[in-house]
Amino acid sequence: MKHTKEEKLKAFGRLLDIQDRLRKECPWDRKQTMESLRPNTIEEVYELCDALMKADYKEVCKELGDVMEHIIFYAMIGEEEDKFDIADVCNGQSDKLMFRHDFINWGNTSFSEPKWYVTDTNLVINNQGQVVYKDEVDENNNPKPTTASQVESTWEQRKQRERDGNKTVLSGVPSSLPSLIKAYRIQDKARNVGFDWKDKGDVWGKVREELGELEVELRKGDRENSTKELGDFLFSVINAARLYHLNPDNALEHTNEKFIYRFGYVEEKLREQGRTVKEASLEEMDALWNEAKKTETL
Repeated sequence: MKHTKEEKLKAFGRLLDIQDRLRKECPWDRKQTMESLRPNTIEEVYELCDALMKADYKEVCKELGDVMEHIIFYAMIGEEEDKFDIADVCNGQSDKLMFRHDFINWGNTSFSEPKWYVTDTNLVINNQGQVVYKDEVDENNNPKPTTASQVESTWEQRKQRERDGNKTVLSGVPSSLPSLIKAYRIQDKARNVGFDWKDKGDVWGKVREELGELEVELRKGDRENSTKELGDFLFSVINAARLYHLNPDNALEHTNEKFIYRFGYVEEKLREQGRTVKEASLEEMDALWNEAKKTETL
């Protein structure tokens, strides 16, 4: 069922009203701070990611609601501390999106407060009446042709130029990101400013090089250097995945789910025999593992 814009605004307003009342009347809500909410927010985002991986749209809808509740909660606390409110959050994001996507003709839509970008001598008004940087238009002040990759590149460059933007290319990568995702984002941000392999096939030489260095340190029994080389090897594999447009986090999660299913199958079959995995031989478990592979639908 599709809802009208009015219905969507009404639904959002209803959630604001409910959250506002909970903040005033619920003992748990009243005592929450930004710091106390943070662990719950992380959990909610991971639950949303689980639902997305499973393509369970009913669950995705539910988890999006939980994440949205947290967004509203933080904005409510910000308002109480006279720092910002939900309108500031929405307007700020709208301003940012409009400015970074200047190749779109926004017509009469205007920035609430153009505070997200630097007003300097490099800014000009292009032929469509949009505020852009000089290097983003041609000699006739027309917007340069835009592709998806150019949008990404321009996005990163503008983030650094904004008054409150990132001071360096990689400073925008959250330090608390899981390591695998962080590695991917680091490499992707570097790519957006031109630091990348010219031929993606060349990355395999680097992967083999890092694997060889890891094997050398493992044979030496040097745990510290082995750990460093393992990190280098994993980083190179993630880099290869990125170059071939494969998401390593999604790929690994699919493999995790596959392993859980197969191992669960082994445990179940042994349980039917009145045994546990500790009582079975490796050969017996391998045989059941291969059975599981034939039955899986993952």
